[in-house]
Amino acid sequence: MVQIEKTITYTGHSDAVYTLEKGVEPHLFYSAGGDGNIVEWDLNKTDSGRLIAKVPASVYSIRLVPERHLLIVAQNYEGIHLIDVLSNKELGSLQFTQSAIFDMQVFGNLLIVGTGDGKLVVIDLPKLKVLREVEVCDQNLREILITNDNYCLVGSSDGFIRKYALPNFELKQEVHAHDNSVFALLQKDQIVISGSRDARLKFWQLDQLALDESINAHMYAINDLVERHDGAYLATASMDKTIKIWDYAHRKLIKVIDKARHKGHLTSVNKLLWLEYKDYLISCSDDRSIGVWRIDIKK
Repeated sequence: MVQIEKTITYTGHSDAVYTLEKGVEPHLFYSAGGDGNIVEWDLNKTDSGRLIAKVPASVYSIRLVPERHLLIVAQNYEGIHLIDVLSNKELGSLQFTQSAIFDMQVFGNLLIVGTGDGKLVVIDLPKLKVLREVEVCDQNLREILITNDNYCLVGSSDGFIRKYALPNFELKQEVHAHDNSVFALLQKDQIVISGSRDARLKFWQLDQLALDESINAHMYAINDLVERHDGAYLATASMDKTIKIWDYAHRKLIKVIDKARHKGHLTSVNKLLWLEYKDYLISCSDDRSIGVWRIDIKK
């Protein structure tokens, strides 16, 4: 039995909300989107959030380095800004692209950035210096996953997943994984799960990227994919306005969160964040709102 309760709705953004990131404290998280505002939210409060930065373009990706209280903000068509989230001060910025920035991941002292012109840009984060650019393809790089065994998986708009060895970025493998853009990648043990514009959820053996199972999961694009902290359940966000909850062990759909039944989002659900704090699942949408969900699953 699965019970869904929407506990908070935040409406502080003036444009679509594209991305979410965990906070420096368990009850905090950050959001950003089309209005260029980077906002900190406190889950113990239901009122407006705290504006910690604003950039003059849309933001698709933000990434926290918790030990440094550092939030990396990717400004589309420009580069990155480094924000101290305790003081709200900008510590530095780096201009390196005229393309959109869809995802970023931190690997040691390296920041790995995926751009709209098909490049992985590798940045020395302490020195704020571009070390190299890896030409991946001629289409958008949408998702980056750093695996537990030091590989970098890249999902792109040509439907491929490519596997690079770290830290030298030697291409080890590539597979035409989906009919359209790969928007989401998640590792669970020796399985990688991918979600795509083709609305399919696919399970891959990590070592050879061999397809294990393919599920027709949504009506429209799967924009994001996350797991609960215990690994037992997954959540997917879709352009079809729904959030779906999955039993991972059985790869089975157990609940659909939508507008009609749960006061869900009015338009595309873009990003999810499943926090250990009160087991909250957080979602953001083109409808400019952020939803906070309590999900009670009883077997």
